[in-house]
Amino acid sequence: MRKRTIWAVVLLVLLLGLPQRQALADIAPPKMPPGTTLVPGQEQTQVRMMAETVTLAISKDPAHPDAAIARTDAVFTMRNLGGVEEHMAVRFPLSFFDGSSDGRSAFPEIPRITAKVDGKPASTRRQQQPPFDPSPYGIGRADVPWAVFEVAFPPTQDVTVEITYTVDSYGYYPQAIFDYILQTGAAWNGTIGSVDLVVSLPYEANERNVLMHDSNRTSVSTPGGVLNGNEIRWHYADMEPTAADNLEVILVTPSLWQAILNWQDAVKRNPKDGEAWGMLAKSYKQAELLPKGWLRDDPGGQELVRLSESAYQTCVTLLPEDPLWHYGYADMLWSDYYFDYYSNRTPDTQSLLPRALAELQASLAVDPNNALAKGLLESIQMMVPGSVQGDGSTYDFLALTATPVMPTPYPGTPTETAQPAPTSTMVPATTGNPTAQPTASVPSGGNPLCGGSALLLALPGAAALWKQRGRRSKVH
Repeated sequence: MRKRTIWAVVLLVLLLGLPQRQALADIAPPKMPPGTTLVPGQEQTQVRMMAETVTLAISKDPAHPDAAIARTDAVFTMRNLGGVEEHMAVRFPLSFFDGSSDGRSAFPEIPRITAKVDGKPASTRRQQQPPFDPSPYGIGRADVPWAVFEVAFPPTQDVTVEITYTVDSYGYYPQAIFDYILQTGAAWNGTIGSVDLVVSLPYEANERNVLMHDSNRTSVSTPGGVLNGNEIRWHYADMEPTAADNLEVILVTPSLWQAILNWQDAVKRNPKDGEAWGMLAKSYKQAELLPKGWLRDDPGGQELVRLSESAYQTCVTLLPEDPLWHYGYADMLWSDYYFDYYSNRTPDTQSLLPRALAELQASLAVDPNNALAKGLLESIQMMVPGSVQGDGSTYDFLALTATPVMPTPYPGTPTETAQPAPTSTMVPATTGNPTAQPTASVPSGGNPLCGGSALLLALPGAAALWKQRGRRSKVH
């Protein structure tokens, strides 16, 4: 109890003392209705689902550019294994199939759905019916809206049913998450003969823009997906689907990844464009951040860290007199240091902390009034005593000439035992007295600052206070 009280006081002091960044606080991102396998009528059936092919074509959400949508095309091959023709009202849930809510006591619906039977349009009607596999938590509603349409299944003949609809992503920026429910397919006779799930991106799918590898810090996409060109594919045979088989795919939101591709093209066309290199570095940095402030620790995420660092280095080499890009680079280095070294109490083998301080020193040398650089220095001063000392106007960059002593961890951090101080190669301090220059304006290519990392890094225990579903924090 005493530790909790101390940590609460420390947290309050940090909240009051650090520069505030605009963000919205909420509990959790509301989930959107997922795509779902076709469901038979409520009667018993001899119809088997022989094959199911579902394609989710991902694109930027035109209404919310930081989110995404998926046009979903589902094709089902059905066969009546009995000797009598079956007529039934086939169903597709328009909201959560189990009657649950989006986490905020709301029940969003898929707005529009079309159906075809053997290539011919089928008329759908909306009906309220009991949920499939009701939620065990006792929260939700007794009836679920369904799209219902009539299908005839002659014996021993294949019938093709096609469903098309669009679903929204959910999750915190910079991620866009989509689900597809397979377990409803268990209501048909026997197993599903084959299942092919395809997620199609508007660009190459790779480990940097699709979270595929196991991670200690975040959820990952359903295992077994194969990256091929612009697609991620899952294949199953003779499946008796359960809740464990439902698909989840976690992506870097398309607008951000398209920005990365655009800036990559810009620096190829003009390798001397420092602003383009800075925007590329910033975009990489945004993609490597997890929604609650941590850095990705999967291979693709770690590659983004390296790419961001390299792009920032090129940027500040081309634009040495731009204080904001020096700050942006320092913010990235501090992020990497905090989560990979400081939080885990391991040696700073890459000299990330002194390199971050050197960039902040360079930023203030150009613009002594740079509030963003000063705010990050105040955070570092509190988190790593002995690394820097300052009064808000002048700073002594101690870590550029000596190794700072690692403090005892705060209650609730990964370890309660202080570890030996890290050893690192120090970056030489800038010599001479810097001359104050006019405050630089934000480059025309955009704001070089990453939205919201420094405060989150300084306040890992308070990250929940600074979350924002599907939107970037705006920093000026």
